[in-house]
Amino acid sequence: MEVRAQTSMVFHLDKCIGCHTCSIACKNIWTDRRGTEYMWWNNVETKPGTGYPSLWEDQDKYHGGWDANGKLQLRSTSKAQVVANIFHNPSMPTLDDYYEPWEYDYQNLFNAPEGSDQPAALPISMITGEQIDIESGPNWDDDLSGSPIYAENDPNLAGLTEDQRRQLFAVQRLVFFYFPRICNHCLNPACVASCPSGALYKRGEDGIVLLDQKRCRAWRSCVSACPYKKTYFNWNTGKSEKCILCFPRVETGQAPACFHSCVGRIRFLGVLLYDADRIEEVAKTDDDGLIDAHRDMILDPNDPEVIAEAKKAGIPDSTIKAAQQSPVYQFVKVWKLALPPHLEYRTLPMLFYVPPMSPVLSSKNDSTIQHESDQLFHDIDQSRVPIQFLANLLGTGNESKVRYALKKLKATRWYRRAVTVGDVDMETARRMLSEADCSPEEADAIYRLSALNTVDERFVIPPAHREEAVESTEDPMDRKKSAGFGFLAAPKRGL
Repeated sequence: MEVRAQTSMVFHLDKCIGCHTCSIACKNIWTDRRGTEYMWWNNVETKPGTGYPSLWEDQDKYHGGWDANGKLQLRSTSKAQVVANIFHNPSMPTLDDYYEPWEYDYQNLFNAPEGSDQPAALPISMITGEQIDIESGPNWDDDLSGSPIYAENDPNLAGLTEDQRRQLFAVQRLVFFYFPRICNHCLNPACVASCPSGALYKRGEDGIVLLDQKRCRAWRSCVSACPYKKTYFNWNTGKSEKCILCFPRVETGQAPACFHSCVGRIRFLGVLLYDADRIEEVAKTDDDGLIDAHRDMILDPNDPEVIAEAKKAGIPDSTIKAAQQSPVYQFVKVWKLALPPHLEYRTLPMLFYVPPMSPVLSSKNDSTIQHESDQLFHDIDQSRVPIQFLANLLGTGNESKVRYALKKLKATRWYRRAVTVGDVDMETARRMLSEADCSPEEADAIYRLSALNTVDERFVIPPAHREEAVESTEDPMDRKKSAGFGFLAAPKRGL
């Protein structure tokens, strides 16, 4: 057992209101420079939708992540392909897949000649400086605008029946939810393994994936290898850039900017301890067992054996204590409510999502209601967002994992309604909890952390121990294994 610490995140999709405050906070701090105009390290997508960049989930197009046919191998590149890919990389997203950033010629409002029409601020490309016709943008499909083009082409619709598709699009532009995304800071990051220069690495003390721009040589293998398309190329500096989880803030005990600014309080940050010896084994697991294997490699921070091994690995006591208080551990390991996005890419992401439920019913006297427990909340299997869609997004296609989380969330809602309002039957509420593998005490804990949380409960950040983070003297490239460019570059301590 090799115990490591990983800063991890949970996003509660039931609480996201799609305000994009997180995106603007990140944009204002990190990507307001020349060459970063099109970069959104944090973005909020509407689901169903094609996302940003367009169709990023279509790995038949982008070939991101890993194949696990016998051995782990990068889908986008290999030692034999990397030189040829310099001249043409067929897996590389183009500017059209993102969008051509623009600003407005506001001077035209003041300097336009006198005329009968109100002058307009014409859109000007921030790359060429010429006038453009805007055809897309980072939130072009927000709230399902242009549904026939965007929503109906979501890759997660694969496998849905015609009835499920009709159910999803029955209410025009109303059946959707928001899906905020940042870098997942994966345990088996394809971006790290793909970089010929060894510029990308995982920090040994907290697992944050960073990019050393002094070593970056603009191969751009990281862009094509990342299946989530969260590494970007700065066309002005000739260097790649990515989300750094606001590590200067984290090191001073502050939450990342997107977490701190979140209006819906959907974001949770904490430390997980995991067994690094199992990374390759878990990444090779078949899709049906992948979620359970991923959970199993997360260790119990209260286990004396784990604590002893963590101390032996040099993990400070304060980090172990933070792992014991981690809200992420509760959501992911204890309650099993939070699920990783597209785990089938086998990068082992450490950003997890609590799946969204359907809206609360406006009336409990609807003649179509068949069961007492459906009076205030939709039946899980009759949700307007089909279980299969959520399973494709968060469950590697396995509906049971999503159904388990939604049943527990529904039972918790019903139980808390019985406790606080009293207009529903407590006996039914307790039966629903039992059927959802949940106790009243656990339901209260879920409710408290989800709805009554404070900043200190949502963001459990251990003190920085940079003085103990000794710089690794070994070249990360020397530690890569033979699958593609390697299975996982060695974690590097410090900056």
